[in-house]
Amino acid sequence: MKTKPHRFYFDTYALIELGKGNSNYRSYKEGISIILNRLNLLEFSYFLFREGKGEDSKETFGRYARYNVDFDDADLIKAAGMKFRFLKQRLSFVDCIGYILAKKNGAKFLTGDEHFRNMDNVEFVK
Repeated sequence: MKTKPHRFYFDTYALIELGKGNSNYRSYKEGISIILNRLNLLEFSYFLFREGKGEDSKETFGRYARYNVDFDDADLIKAAGMKFRFLKQRLSFVDCIGYILAKKNGAKFLTGDEHFRNMDNVEFVK
C-alpha cells in the first residue's frame, strides 16, 4: 500500500475542489502539512467572485494565509523556464510558480489539472 506524503502544495485546482466539497479531496483536509502562495488565493478569490460568493474572499484569505510560502527571484526564473519548456501545454505562471515552490519546500504538488497528470512530484486527484 502506497503511503501518502505528509506535505502538499495546494494549487488553485485543489482549493476549488476542496471548496466544492469534492469527496476525492476529503483526505487532504486533515493530518497533513499544507503550503500554497498568495497567487493561488488570488485565483481562488476570483473563482469565488465568479460563483457569486465574492463576500467569502476575505475569510478565505484569512483562513489560508498562514500556509503562504513566498517566492524569490530565482523561483520566478525557474517558473519562467518551466512555462517555456512546457509551452505546448500552456501552463499558467501561477501553476509554474506553485510547482517550483512545491519542489523547493519538499511538498507534493496537489492538483487535478490534466497538464500535470504525469509529471514528477505531483499528486494528481480528480
